[in-house]
Amino acid sequence: MNLFSTLDWIVIAGYFLVIAAISVWSIRKSKDSPSDYFLANRNLGWFVIGASILASNIGSEHVVGLAGTAARSGLTMGHYELHSWVILMLGWVFVPFYMRSSVYTMPEFLERRYNSQSRMLLSIIQLLSYIIAKVSVTIYAGALVVTTFLGVDFWTGAIVLVVITGIYTVLGGLHAVVYTETLQAIIIIIGSLTLMIIGLDKVGGWDALITSLPKEKLNMFPPLSDPDFPWLGILFASPIVGVWYWCTDQHIVQRCLAGRDEQQARRGTIFAAYLKLFPFFIFMIPGIIAFSLAQQGKIDLPNTDQAFPTLVREFMPTGLRGLLAGGLLAALMSSLAAVYNACSTLFTMDIYQKIKPGSSNHELVTVGRIATGIAVVLGMIWIPIMKNISGVLYQYLQSVQSYLAPPIAAVFLLGIFYQRLNAKGAMAALTTGFAIGLLRIILELNKDITSGFFHAFATINFLYFCILLFLFSIAVLVVVSLATPPPSGEQIKGLTYATTVAEDRERSRASWNRSDVVLSLIVIVIVIIVFTYFSPLGVA
Repeated sequence: MNLFSTLDWIVIAGYFLVIAAISVWSIRKSKDSPSDYFLANRNLGWFVIGASILASNIGSEHVVGLAGTAARSGLTMGHYELHSWVILMLGWVFVPFYMRSSVYTMPEFLERRYNSQSRMLLSIIQLLSYIIAKVSVTIYAGALVVTTFLGVDFWTGAIVLVVITGIYTVLGGLHAVVYTETLQAIIIIIGSLTLMIIGLDKVGGWDALITSLPKEKLNMFPPLSDPDFPWLGILFASPIVGVWYWCTDQHIVQRCLAGRDEQQARRGTIFAAYLKLFPFFIFMIPGIIAFSLAQQGKIDLPNTDQAFPTLVREFMPTGLRGLLAGGLLAALMSSLAAVYNACSTLFTMDIYQKIKPGSSNHELVTVGRIATGIAVVLGMIWIPIMKNISGVLYQYLQSVQSYLAPPIAAVFLLGIFYQRLNAKGAMAALTTGFAIGLLRIILELNKDITSGFFHAFATINFLYFCILLFLFSIAVLVVVSLATPPPSGEQIKGLTYATTVAEDRERSRASWNRSDVVLSLIVIVIVIIVFTYFSPLGVA
Protein backbone atom coordinates (compact mmCIF):
# COMPACT_ATOMS: atom_id res chain seq x y z
CA MET A 1 0.00 0.00 0.00
CA ASN A 2 1.36 3.43 -0.98
CA LEU A 3 1.01 5.52 2.16
CA PHE A 4 1.63 8.92 0.62
CA SER A 5 0.37 10.72 -2.45
CA THR A 6 2.55 12.99 -4.57
CA LEU A 7 1.20 15.97 -2.61
CA ASP A 8 2.17 14.30 0.69
CA TRP A 9 5.74 13.80 -0.54
CA ILE A 10 5.92 17.41 -1.71
CA VAL A 11 4.74 18.59 1.74
CA ILE A 12 7.24 16.31 3.51
CA ALA A 13 10.08 17.52 1.28
CA GLY A 14 9.06 21.15 1.77
CA TYR A 15 8.90 20.73 5.52
CA PHE A 16 12.37 19.23 5.70
CA LEU A 17 13.73 21.99 3.47
CA VAL A 18 12.43 24.51 6.02
CA ILE A 19 14.06 22.52 8.84
CA ALA A 20 17.29 22.39 6.83
CA ALA A 21 17.17 26.16 6.24
CA ILE A 22 16.70 26.82 9.97
CA SER A 23 19.58 24.46 10.75
CA VAL A 24 21.91 26.16 8.25
CA TRP A 25 20.97 29.59 9.63
CA SER A 26 21.65 28.38 13.18
CA ILE A 27 24.95 26.76 12.23
CA ARG A 28 26.17 29.95 10.52
CA LYS A 29 25.07 32.03 13.49
CA SER A 30 26.83 29.83 16.03
CA LYS A 31 30.27 30.56 17.46
CA ASP A 32 33.05 28.16 18.31
CA SER A 33 32.62 28.55 22.07
CA PRO A 34 31.16 26.32 24.83
CA SER A 35 28.61 29.00 25.81
CA ASP A 36 27.20 29.14 22.30
CA TYR A 37 27.53 25.45 21.37
CA PHE A 38 26.06 24.07 24.60
CA LEU A 39 23.78 26.96 25.75
CA ALA A 40 22.97 28.98 22.60
CA ASN A 41 24.95 31.92 24.05
CA ARG A 42 22.45 32.16 26.97
CA ASN A 43 20.14 34.36 24.93
CA LEU A 44 16.87 32.44 24.49
CA GLY A 45 13.45 34.04 25.08
CA TRP A 46 10.42 32.47 26.76
CA PHE A 47 8.67 31.31 23.57
CA VAL A 48 11.66 29.39 22.25
CA ILE A 49 12.43 27.97 25.72
CA GLY A 50 8.86 26.71 26.21
CA ALA A 51 8.46 25.25 22.71
CA SER A 52 11.90 23.67 22.90
CA ILE A 53 11.13 22.04 26.26
CA LEU A 54 8.02 20.42 24.80
CA ALA A 55 9.76 19.32 21.59
CA SER A 56 12.59 17.81 23.65
CA ASN A 57 10.00 15.86 25.62
CA ILE A 58 7.81 14.76 22.69
CA GLY A 59 9.86 12.04 21.08
CA SER A 60 9.26 8.65 19.64
CA GLU A 61 8.27 7.29 23.05
CA HIS A 62 5.20 9.52 22.70
CA VAL A 63 4.48 9.03 19.01
CA VAL A 64 4.79 5.26 19.33
CA GLY A 65 4.79 4.34 23.01
CA LEU A 66 2.23 6.66 24.58
CA ALA A 67 -0.55 6.01 22.06
CA GLY A 68 0.35 2.31 22.14
CA THR A 69 0.16 2.20 25.93
CA ALA A 70 -3.25 3.91 25.83
CA ALA A 71 -4.49 1.38 23.27
CA ARG A 72 -3.26 -1.50 25.41
CA SER A 73 -3.73 -0.35 29.01
CA GLY A 74 -5.95 2.74 28.89
CA LEU A 75 -5.26 6.20 30.27
CA THR A 76 -3.43 5.31 33.48
CA MET A 77 0.00 6.36 32.20
CA GLY A 78 -1.53 9.78 31.57
CA HIS A 79 -0.27 10.64 35.07
CA TYR A 80 3.14 11.13 33.48
CA GLU A 81 1.65 13.32 30.75
CA LEU A 82 -0.11 15.66 33.16
CA HIS A 83 3.16 16.85 34.68
CA SER A 84 2.49 20.46 33.75
CA TRP A 85 2.41 21.25 37.47
CA VAL A 86 5.90 19.76 37.86
CA ILE A 87 7.20 21.98 35.04
CA LEU A 88 5.88 24.91 37.08
CA MET A 89 8.03 23.64 39.96
CA LEU A 90 11.04 23.95 37.67
CA GLY A 91 10.23 27.60 36.97
CA TRP A 92 9.17 28.70 40.43
CA VAL A 93 11.33 26.55 42.72
CA PHE A 94 14.51 25.57 40.87
CA VAL A 95 15.14 28.18 38.15
CA PRO A 96 16.15 31.00 40.56
CA PHE A 97 18.99 28.85 41.94
CA TYR A 98 20.06 27.52 38.54
CA MET A 99 20.16 30.95 36.89
CA ARG A 100 22.03 32.60 39.76
CA SER A 101 24.69 29.90 39.72
CA SER A 102 25.32 30.35 35.93
CA VAL A 103 26.14 26.66 35.51
CA TYR A 104 26.35 24.69 32.24
CA THR A 105 25.04 21.42 33.66
CA MET A 106 23.03 19.93 36.51
CA PRO A 107 26.03 18.01 37.85
CA GLU A 108 27.91 21.32 37.97
CA PHE A 109 25.13 22.71 40.18
CA LEU A 110 25.45 19.66 42.39
CA GLU A 111 29.17 20.38 42.74
CA ARG A 112 28.36 23.93 43.91
CA ARG A 113 25.87 22.58 46.46
CA TYR A 114 27.82 19.51 47.63
CA ASN A 115 31.22 18.58 46.14
CA SER A 116 33.10 17.62 42.96
CA GLN A 117 32.66 13.88 43.56
CA SER A 118 28.87 14.22 43.46
CA ARG A 119 29.22 16.12 40.19
CA MET A 120 31.24 13.35 38.58
CA LEU A 121 28.90 10.63 39.88
CA LEU A 122 25.77 12.38 38.64
CA SER A 123 27.39 12.96 35.25
CA ILE A 124 28.06 9.24 34.91
CA ILE A 125 24.54 8.33 36.11
CA GLN A 126 22.88 10.76 33.70
CA LEU A 127 24.99 9.61 30.76
CA LEU A 128 24.10 5.97 31.46
CA SER A 129 20.42 6.85 31.88
CA TYR A 130 20.45 8.64 28.51
CA ILE A 131 21.87 5.56 26.81
CA ILE A 132 19.51 2.98 28.35
CA ALA A 133 16.36 5.09 28.78
CA LYS A 134 16.48 7.82 26.12
CA VAL A 135 18.79 7.38 23.15
CA SER A 136 17.95 3.71 22.62
CA VAL A 137 14.20 4.25 23.10
CA THR A 138 14.14 7.20 20.72
CA ILE A 139 16.10 5.37 18.01
CA TYR A 140 14.04 2.19 18.40
CA ALA A 141 10.65 3.86 18.31
CA GLY A 142 11.72 6.36 15.68
CA ALA A 143 12.80 3.51 13.45
CA LEU A 144 9.36 1.92 13.87
CA VAL A 145 7.72 5.12 12.65
CA VAL A 146 10.13 5.44 9.72
CA THR A 147 9.45 1.80 8.85
CA THR A 148 5.67 2.33 8.97
CA PHE A 149 5.76 5.51 6.88
CA LEU A 150 8.52 4.79 4.39
CA GLY A 151 8.33 1.00 4.17
CA VAL A 152 12.03 0.39 4.89
CA ASP A 153 13.38 -2.29 7.24
CA PHE A 154 13.92 -1.48 10.93
CA TRP A 155 17.70 -1.04 11.00
CA THR A 156 17.72 1.03 7.81
CA GLY A 157 15.14 3.33 9.45
CA ALA A 158 17.25 3.56 12.59
CA ILE A 159 20.43 4.44 10.69
CA VAL A 160 18.66 7.07 8.53
CA LEU A 161 17.18 8.69 11.65
CA VAL A 162 20.54 8.72 13.43
CA VAL A 163 22.59 10.09 10.54
CA ILE A 164 20.25 12.96 9.63
CA THR A 165 19.83 14.00 13.26
CA GLY A 166 23.51 13.71 14.02
CA ILE A 167 24.52 16.05 11.20
CA TYR A 168 22.75 19.19 12.41
CA THR A 169 23.27 18.38 16.11
CA VAL A 170 27.01 17.91 15.75
CA LEU A 171 27.45 21.00 13.57
CA GLY A 172 25.04 23.45 15.20
CA GLY A 173 24.88 22.50 18.89
CA LEU A 174 22.02 23.74 21.06
CA HIS A 175 21.39 26.78 18.88
CA ALA A 176 20.43 24.61 15.90
CA VAL A 177 18.47 22.21 18.12
CA VAL A 178 16.19 24.71 19.88
CA TYR A 179 15.16 26.69 16.81
CA THR A 180 14.28 23.59 14.80
CA GLU A 181 12.42 22.30 17.87
CA THR A 182 10.29 25.44 18.05
CA LEU A 183 8.82 24.86 14.60
CA GLN A 184 8.46 21.13 15.24
CA ALA A 185 6.50 21.69 18.45
CA ILE A 186 3.98 23.89 16.64
CA ILE A 187 3.53 21.45 13.73
CA ILE A 188 3.24 18.37 15.94
CA ILE A 189 0.53 19.97 18.11
CA ILE A 190 -1.52 21.23 15.16
CA GLY A 191 -1.15 18.01 13.18
CA SER A 192 -1.84 15.63 16.08
CA LEU A 193 -4.80 17.72 17.24
CA THR A 194 -6.22 17.44 13.72
CA LEU A 195 -5.74 13.67 13.80
CA MET A 196 -7.52 13.43 17.16
CA ILE A 197 -10.51 15.39 15.80
CA ILE A 198 -10.66 13.20 12.66
CA GLY A 199 -10.38 10.06 14.80
CA LEU A 200 -13.23 11.21 17.04
CA ASP A 201 -15.34 11.76 13.95
CA LYS A 202 -14.56 8.24 12.67
CA VAL A 203 -15.52 6.67 15.99
CA GLY A 204 -18.80 8.66 16.18
CA GLY A 205 -17.86 11.52 18.53
CA TRP A 206 -16.74 11.83 22.13
CA ASP A 207 -19.84 10.26 23.72
CA ALA A 208 -19.67 7.31 21.31
CA LEU A 209 -15.99 6.80 22.16
CA ILE A 210 -16.65 6.85 25.91
CA THR A 211 -19.54 4.37 25.66
CA SER A 212 -17.57 2.03 23.36
CA LEU A 213 -14.75 1.57 25.87
CA PRO A 214 -14.57 -0.54 29.05
CA LYS A 215 -14.55 1.65 32.16
CA GLU A 216 -11.08 0.46 33.13
CA LYS A 217 -9.67 1.97 29.92
CA LEU A 218 -10.80 5.42 31.08
CA ASN A 219 -9.84 5.13 34.73
CA MET A 220 -6.59 6.88 35.64
CA PHE A 221 -6.82 5.48 39.18
CA PRO A 222 -6.91 1.67 38.89
CA PRO A 223 -7.64 -0.36 42.05
CA LEU A 224 -4.84 -1.36 44.40
CA SER A 225 -5.22 -4.91 43.13
CA ASP A 226 -4.08 -3.88 39.64
CA PRO A 227 -0.78 -5.73 39.04
CA ASP A 228 0.72 -3.03 36.80
CA PHE A 229 -0.63 0.39 37.82
CA PRO A 230 -2.17 0.45 41.33
CA TRP A 231 -3.45 3.97 41.98
CA LEU A 232 -1.40 4.45 45.14
CA GLY A 233 1.78 3.57 43.30
CA ILE A 234 1.26 5.79 40.28
CA LEU A 235 -0.07 8.70 42.36
CA PHE A 236 3.20 8.98 44.31
CA ALA A 237 5.78 7.45 41.95
CA SER A 238 4.84 9.65 39.01
CA PRO A 239 5.77 12.96 40.75
CA ILE A 240 9.11 11.48 41.90
CA VAL A 241 10.05 10.67 38.31
CA GLY A 242 8.57 14.02 37.28
CA VAL A 243 10.80 16.05 39.63
CA TRP A 244 13.86 14.22 38.35
CA TYR A 245 12.91 14.54 34.68
CA TRP A 246 11.54 18.09 34.55
CA CYS A 247 13.54 19.78 37.31
CA THR A 248 16.98 18.11 37.34
CA ASP A 249 17.50 16.37 34.00
CA GLN A 250 20.07 18.02 31.76
CA HIS A 251 18.28 17.76 28.42
CA ILE A 252 15.22 19.63 29.80
CA VAL A 253 16.82 22.14 32.19
CA GLN A 254 19.47 23.05 29.60
CA ARG A 255 16.81 25.12 27.82
CA CYS A 256 16.27 27.23 30.94
CA LEU A 257 20.00 27.61 31.50
CA ALA A 258 20.15 29.08 27.98
CA GLY A 259 17.56 31.76 28.87
CA ARG A 260 18.67 35.37 28.80
CA ASP A 261 17.48 35.93 32.40
CA GLU A 262 15.39 34.43 35.21
CA GLN A 263 12.17 36.02 33.97
CA GLN A 264 12.49 34.55 30.48
CA ALA A 265 13.42 31.14 31.88
CA ARG A 266 10.43 31.08 34.27
CA ARG A 267 7.97 32.28 31.65
CA GLY A 268 9.38 29.65 29.32
CA THR A 269 8.42 26.98 31.87
CA ILE A 270 4.92 28.46 32.25
CA PHE A 271 4.48 28.35 28.46
CA ALA A 272 5.85 24.78 28.44
CA ALA A 273 3.37 23.83 31.19
CA TYR A 274 0.49 24.85 28.90
CA LEU A 275 2.01 23.02 25.94
CA LYS A 276 2.50 19.92 28.10
CA LEU A 277 -1.29 19.68 28.53
CA PHE A 278 -1.58 18.69 24.85
CA PRO A 279 0.20 15.27 24.75
CA PHE A 280 -2.43 13.64 26.94
CA PHE A 281 -5.08 14.55 24.38
CA ILE A 282 -3.16 14.37 21.10
CA PHE A 283 -1.39 11.05 21.81
CA MET A 284 -3.32 9.14 24.47
CA ILE A 285 -6.83 9.87 23.17
CA PRO A 286 -5.86 8.72 19.63
CA GLY A 287 -4.55 5.55 21.31
CA ILE A 288 -7.94 4.66 22.78
CA ILE A 289 -9.62 5.77 19.52
CA ALA A 290 -7.44 3.25 17.68
CA PHE A 291 -8.41 0.55 20.20
CA SER A 292 -12.12 1.34 19.76
CA LEU A 293 -11.87 1.33 15.95
CA ALA A 294 -9.96 -1.96 16.02
CA GLN A 295 -12.64 -3.52 18.26
CA GLN A 296 -15.25 -2.41 15.73
CA GLY A 297 -13.24 -3.92 12.88
CA LYS A 298 -12.68 -0.56 11.17
CA ILE A 299 -8.88 -0.77 11.28
CA ASP A 300 -6.33 -3.55 11.59
CA LEU A 301 -4.16 -3.11 14.70
CA PRO A 302 -1.99 -6.22 15.21
CA ASN A 303 0.48 -4.28 17.37
CA THR A 304 -0.62 -1.55 19.81
CA ASP A 305 2.68 0.32 19.31
CA GLN A 306 1.45 1.01 15.77
CA ALA A 307 -1.73 2.78 16.99
CA PHE A 308 -0.70 6.35 16.14
CA PRO A 309 1.05 5.68 12.80
CA THR A 310 -1.93 3.52 11.75
CA LEU A 311 -4.39 6.37 12.35
CA VAL A 312 -2.16 8.72 10.35
CA ARG A 313 -1.98 6.23 7.51
CA GLU A 314 -5.70 5.40 7.46
CA PHE A 315 -7.47 8.69 8.14
CA MET A 316 -5.36 11.79 7.61
CA PRO A 317 -6.29 13.54 4.34
CA THR A 318 -3.78 14.04 1.54
CA GLY A 319 -1.39 16.88 2.24
CA LEU A 320 -2.15 16.93 5.95
CA ARG A 321 -0.91 13.34 6.13
CA GLY A 322 2.39 14.46 4.65
CA LEU A 323 2.61 17.47 6.99
CA LEU A 324 1.96 15.38 10.10
CA ALA A 325 4.30 12.63 8.93
CA GLY A 326 7.03 15.19 8.36
CA GLY A 327 6.29 16.77 11.74
CA LEU A 328 6.40 13.40 13.50
CA LEU A 329 9.67 12.41 11.87
CA ALA A 330 11.16 15.82 12.67
CA ALA A 331 9.88 15.62 16.25
CA LEU A 332 11.59 12.25 16.65
CA MET A 333 14.80 13.83 15.45
CA SER A 334 14.39 16.85 17.73
CA SER A 335 14.05 14.73 20.87
CA LEU A 336 17.02 12.66 19.76
CA ALA A 337 19.02 15.82 19.05
CA ALA A 338 18.17 17.15 22.53
CA VAL A 339 19.56 14.01 24.16
CA TYR A 340 22.63 14.05 21.93
CA ASN A 341 23.35 17.64 22.91
CA ALA A 342 22.81 16.87 26.61
CA CYS A 343 25.19 13.89 26.40
CA SER A 344 27.91 15.96 24.75
CA THR A 345 27.44 18.78 27.29
CA LEU A 346 27.64 16.43 30.27
CA PHE A 347 30.69 14.56 29.02
CA THR A 348 32.57 17.66 27.85
CA MET A 349 31.87 20.08 30.70
CA ASP A 350 31.66 17.65 33.63
CA ILE A 351 34.15 14.93 32.74
CA TYR A 352 36.57 15.99 30.00
CA GLN A 353 37.07 19.54 31.31
CA LYS A 354 37.74 18.11 34.78
CA ILE A 355 40.39 15.80 33.35
CA LYS A 356 41.93 18.56 31.16
CA PRO A 357 41.07 21.89 32.86
CA GLY A 358 43.24 23.92 30.47
CA SER A 359 41.35 22.88 27.32
CA SER A 360 40.67 25.59 24.73
CA ASN A 361 37.15 26.52 23.66
CA HIS A 362 37.71 24.92 20.25
CA GLU A 363 38.90 21.69 21.86
CA LEU A 364 35.84 21.52 24.13
CA VAL A 365 33.45 21.94 21.20
CA THR A 366 35.32 19.26 19.23
CA VAL A 367 35.13 16.82 22.15
CA GLY A 368 31.41 17.55 22.47
CA ARG A 369 30.89 16.57 18.84
CA ILE A 370 32.82 13.32 19.28
CA ALA A 371 30.81 12.50 22.43
CA THR A 372 27.61 12.82 20.40
CA GLY A 373 28.77 10.10 18.02
CA ILE A 374 29.71 7.76 20.84
CA ALA A 375 26.28 8.19 22.48
CA VAL A 376 24.62 7.22 19.20
CA VAL A 377 26.59 3.99 18.87
CA LEU A 378 26.00 2.94 22.49
CA GLY A 379 22.27 3.66 22.17
CA MET A 380 21.96 1.41 19.13
CA ILE A 381 23.86 -1.39 20.90
CA TRP A 382 21.37 -1.23 23.82
CA ILE A 383 18.25 -1.58 21.61
CA PRO A 384 18.18 -5.42 21.46
CA ILE A 385 18.76 -5.62 25.23
CA MET A 386 16.02 -3.18 26.26
CA LYS A 387 13.35 -5.24 24.48
CA ASN A 388 13.73 -7.88 27.24
CA ILE A 389 12.65 -5.49 30.01
CA SER A 390 9.16 -4.62 28.86
CA GLY A 391 6.98 -5.50 25.94
CA VAL A 392 5.46 -2.04 25.89
CA LEU A 393 7.76 0.80 24.93
CA TYR A 394 6.38 3.59 27.09
CA GLN A 395 6.12 1.34 30.13
CA TYR A 396 9.75 0.32 29.58
CA LEU A 397 10.77 3.96 29.62
CA GLN A 398 8.86 4.77 32.81
CA SER A 399 10.04 1.62 34.60
CA VAL A 400 13.73 2.28 33.91
CA GLN A 401 13.33 5.92 34.91
CA SER A 402 11.68 4.75 38.13
CA TYR A 403 14.87 2.87 39.00
CA LEU A 404 17.25 5.77 38.30
CA ALA A 405 15.28 8.88 39.31
CA PRO A 406 14.63 8.57 43.10
CA PRO A 407 18.13 9.30 44.53
CA ILE A 408 18.71 12.19 42.10
CA ALA A 409 15.31 13.74 42.86
CA ALA A 410 15.98 13.41 46.61
CA VAL A 411 19.43 15.04 46.48
CA PHE A 412 18.25 18.03 44.40
CA LEU A 413 14.87 18.61 46.03
CA LEU A 414 16.00 18.36 49.64
CA GLY A 415 19.26 20.10 48.80
CA ILE A 416 17.66 23.49 48.17
CA PHE A 417 15.23 23.26 51.10
CA TYR A 418 17.42 21.77 53.85
CA GLN A 419 20.74 23.56 54.38
CA ARG A 420 22.06 20.95 56.84
CA LEU A 421 22.54 18.34 54.11
CA ASN A 422 26.17 17.85 53.17
CA ALA A 423 28.37 16.22 50.54
CA LYS A 424 28.83 12.95 52.45
CA GLY A 425 25.08 12.51 52.68
CA ALA A 426 24.61 13.30 48.99
CA MET A 427 27.32 10.86 47.91
CA ALA A 428 25.92 8.11 50.15
CA ALA A 429 22.40 8.60 48.76
CA LEU A 430 23.54 8.74 45.13
CA THR A 431 25.88 5.75 45.29
CA THR A 432 23.55 3.42 47.21
CA GLY A 433 20.46 4.56 45.33
CA PHE A 434 22.12 4.16 41.95
CA ALA A 435 23.54 0.74 42.89
CA ILE A 436 20.11 -0.50 43.98
CA GLY A 437 18.47 0.84 40.83
CA LEU A 438 21.11 -0.74 38.60
CA LEU A 439 20.74 -4.04 40.47
CA ARG A 440 17.00 -3.93 39.80
CA ILE A 441 17.58 -3.49 36.06
CA ILE A 442 20.07 -6.39 35.94
CA LEU A 443 17.80 -8.72 37.95
CA GLU A 444 14.75 -7.77 35.89
CA LEU A 445 16.62 -8.67 32.72
CA ASN A 446 17.29 -12.08 34.29
CA LYS A 447 14.08 -12.55 36.30
CA ASP A 448 13.28 -15.85 34.60
CA ILE A 449 16.40 -17.50 36.05
CA THR A 450 16.25 -15.97 39.55
CA SER A 451 14.42 -17.24 42.61
CA GLY A 452 13.71 -16.38 46.22
CA PHE A 453 14.67 -12.89 47.37
CA PHE A 454 16.25 -11.90 44.06
CA HIS A 455 13.15 -12.88 42.10
CA ALA A 456 10.93 -10.96 44.52
CA PHE A 457 13.25 -7.96 44.26
CA ALA A 458 13.17 -8.12 40.46
CA THR A 459 9.39 -8.40 40.22
CA ILE A 460 8.09 -5.94 42.83
CA ASN A 461 5.82 -3.44 41.09
CA PHE A 462 8.03 -0.75 39.51
CA LEU A 463 5.89 2.05 40.96
CA TYR A 464 6.19 0.78 44.53
CA PHE A 465 9.90 0.20 43.94
CA CYS A 466 10.27 3.85 42.91
CA ILE A 467 8.54 5.09 46.08
CA LEU A 468 10.56 2.80 48.37
CA LEU A 469 13.85 3.78 46.71
CA PHE A 470 12.97 7.48 47.08
CA LEU A 471 12.22 7.10 50.79
CA PHE A 472 15.39 5.05 51.25
CA SER A 473 17.47 7.70 49.48
CA ILE A 474 16.01 10.45 51.66
CA ALA A 475 16.77 8.43 54.80
CA VAL A 476 20.38 7.84 53.75
CA LEU A 477 20.81 11.49 52.71
CA VAL A 478 19.49 12.86 56.02
CA VAL A 479 21.03 10.32 58.40
CA VAL A 480 24.53 10.49 56.93
CA SER A 481 24.40 14.32 56.76
CA LEU A 482 23.33 14.62 60.40
CA ALA A 483 26.03 12.16 61.46
CA THR A 484 28.78 14.22 59.81
CA PRO A 485 29.83 17.91 60.00
CA PRO A 486 27.50 20.46 58.33
CA PRO A 487 28.58 22.30 55.18
CA SER A 488 30.16 25.71 55.61
CA GLY A 489 27.96 28.78 55.25
CA GLU A 490 30.16 30.13 52.48
CA GLN A 491 29.83 26.96 50.42
CA ILE A 492 26.02 26.92 50.37
CA LYS A 493 25.50 30.69 50.19
CA GLY A 494 22.71 31.38 47.71
CA LEU A 495 22.19 27.67 47.01
CA THR A 496 19.39 27.03 49.52
CA TYR A 497 16.34 29.06 50.45
CA ALA A 498 17.69 29.70 53.94
CA THR A 499 21.04 31.01 52.66
CA THR A 500 19.74 33.22 49.82
CA VAL A 501 20.75 36.83 50.43
CA ALA A 502 18.16 39.63 50.45
CA GLU A 503 19.48 41.15 47.22
CA ASP A 504 18.95 37.90 45.32
CA ARG A 505 15.46 37.50 46.79
CA GLU A 506 14.50 40.99 45.64
CA ARG A 507 15.91 40.40 42.17
CA SER A 508 14.00 37.14 41.90
CA ARG A 509 10.78 38.75 43.14
CA ALA A 510 11.09 41.47 40.51
CA SER A 511 11.25 38.82 37.76
CA TRP A 512 7.58 37.78 38.07
CA ASN A 513 4.21 39.48 38.36
CA ARG A 514 0.56 38.69 39.04
CA SER A 515 -0.06 37.44 35.50
CA ASP A 516 2.64 34.79 35.93
CA VAL A 517 0.95 33.58 39.12
CA VAL A 518 -2.55 33.52 37.62
CA LEU A 519 -1.41 31.68 34.50
CA SER A 520 0.34 29.10 36.67
CA LEU A 521 -2.74 28.55 38.84
CA ILE A 522 -4.91 28.02 35.73
CA VAL A 523 -2.62 25.16 34.66
CA ILE A 524 -3.03 23.48 38.06
CA VAL A 525 -6.83 23.81 37.90
CA ILE A 526 -6.92 22.23 34.42
CA VAL A 527 -4.81 19.28 35.61
CA ILE A 528 -7.14 18.69 38.58
CA ILE A 529 -10.20 18.81 36.28
CA VAL A 530 -8.70 16.20 33.92
CA PHE A 531 -7.75 13.92 36.81
CA THR A 532 -11.27 14.18 38.23
CA TYR A 533 -12.98 13.56 34.87
CA PHE A 534 -11.01 10.36 34.18
CA SER A 535 -11.57 8.88 37.63
CA PRO A 536 -14.34 6.86 39.33
CA LEU A 537 -15.87 10.26 40.15
CA GLY A 538 -16.15 11.04 36.42
CA VAL A 539 -16.60 8.91 33.30
CA ALA A 540 -14.73 5.95 34.81
